[in-house]
Order: sequence, then structure tokens, then C-alpha cells
Amino acid sequence: MVRSFILASLVLIFSGGSAHSKEQAQPIVGPKNGSLIIMGGGGKDQTFPQIFAHFIKLAGGKNARIVIVPTAASSSPDHNYQRSWSLDLAKSMGVKRATILHSHSRKTADTEAFAEPLKTATGVWFGGGRQWRFTKAYGGTLTEKEFHKVLERGGVIGGSSAGASIQGSFLARGDTSGNTIMVGDVQQGFGFMRNTAIDQHLVARGRQKDLLKVLEDPRKKMRKEFNRAELLGIGIDEDVAIVVKGDQFSIIGKDQGMDPLDPKSWKKDTPDTKKWVTLKKGDQYDLAQRAIIPAPATKK
Repeated sequence: MVRSFILASLVLIFSGGSAHSKEQAQPIVGPKNGSLIIMGGGGKDQTFPQIFAHFIKLAGGKNARIVIVPTAASSSPDHNYQRSWSLDLAKSMGVKRATILHSHSRKTADTEAFAEPLKTATGVWFGGGRQWRFTKAYGGTLTEKEFHKVLERGGVIGGSSAGASIQGSFLARGDTSGNTIMVGDVQQGFGFMRNTAIDQHLVARGRQKDLLKVLEDPRKKMRKEFNRAELLGIGIDEDVAIVVKGDQFSIIGKDQGMDPLDPKSWKKDTPDTKKWVTLKKGDQYDLAQRAIIPAPATKK
């Protein structure tokens, strides 16, 4: 009798056969701990301060320890990487411990001394520019490992524009020769969201169909470690952000401009314009089930 109960319990745990087991299930797409804020870029609606304030709140408010990574902004050694609107904004919000972390040298990024600020950070913000510069500088180094440890401790990772795309596992627009090439020579993101490709400036730059070039890969340029048919495409417009916790996200910022693209839902005759759904501010999405979470019924 006892043995049967144990076996039955194991079946429930591994099959997701009870409410309790679902609560204990590990996320398959989003972070196991901590939160992500993924913003499609700054735009005319000027929601960046509002979205960044949400990032600061999740990181601990005035007691937050923030690290801002501006590396995507330029490849030039003469660029002023210490000048950061995000840093100024954090300080204006009362955050006393905020710092810039930058290097284009992988050798430097692989040292304990360089990665030291990340070891106590409660939030990391990735700035805009060209997302491949993040991978070139930090991919596979001790610094990248420390980015992930911020999440493991329950911290928050945020970013806008290039800082949005780097959070996916496949790096959309990662070609070093230009930002119009969707499947480029740099393909590895940091994978804070697993099995995803993230694009930004979605509506403002007319990019609604561009992720199809990743998810369908007509030129067969995607490396073998990525399964394009399994990827979830996430397109985010300017002034819009998703807040990811586990396998769910909600939308903040302006009213609409966020499109998930799920190749698993397509049929042979699905037209391109029907290959995404547009979500609006306040909507929630289940990343594991790839489905909109219905809003709770309101009492009359």
C-alpha cells in the first residue's frame, strides 16, 4: 500500500498530474528565479522612465545594486561608455549603488576582478546598440555566468532594444555586417529566456514580418544547435515591455505593440499576417503553453 502510494506520487510529480506538481514545476522558457524586463526600445511615447522604474522596483528600489552594461552602443574605444542616461535615471530615483560595467575584451570579461560588481548586483540593465557586441564581449565568459547568477539569486535582468534581443537564446539581427540580416554570423544570445528569438522596434520600424525569416530560415543559415521550428518568436515595439516571471509574462508601457509568433500553431496555408497575435497592455501570456492567459472574470 505504501509502495503504491509512493509510485503514484512519483507519477504525479513527473507528469504534472496535480495542482501541487504544477506549482513545483520548473519553467521551461523563462527564468527559474528572478525576473526579466524586455523592452522594444525607446520611442515617442517616452515610457522608458516608467518601465525603468519598474525594473528598479523589482531590483530593490532605493536599496537596489544596479549594474548597467552599455557595451552594445559602439565598437570604438573612444566612445564614452561611462556616460549613461540609465545610470543618471537610476540615481535620480534614489539608487545609491549603481555602476557601469563595460569591456570589449573577452580576456578582461573572464576575470574575477571585472565581474566583481555582478556578484552582489540585484539588477542588471543592458543598453541599446548592436546586440552582437554583447555576445562578442561576454558570451561564454565568467561575466556571462555572473549575469545568470543575478537571476538565480532572485534579481532582475532588464534591457531595451539590443538589450532586449540579447535576452533570447537565438540572437535575431546578430550579423556584424548590418542589422537587417535576421540570421547572421553571431547567433548566440544569453538565453535568459530559453528557446526564443526576440526582435525590437517592431511597429515603429515595420518589422512585424521579420521574425518569420528566423522561424522559417529560408536560406538555411541557422546553426544546428538551434531548432527553428521549436523557437518562440517575440516581437516588441518601442515603448512596450514584457515582464517575465517563470513561464508567464505581462505587458507594461503603451497600449499595444507586442506580438508572439508560434510556428507550432501554423498550418501550411497560414498566411504570414496570421502568424502572430497582437497583445496589449495588461495582457498576460503563458510561455510554456504558448497561449494568452484569460483575464479573471470581474464581478458584476
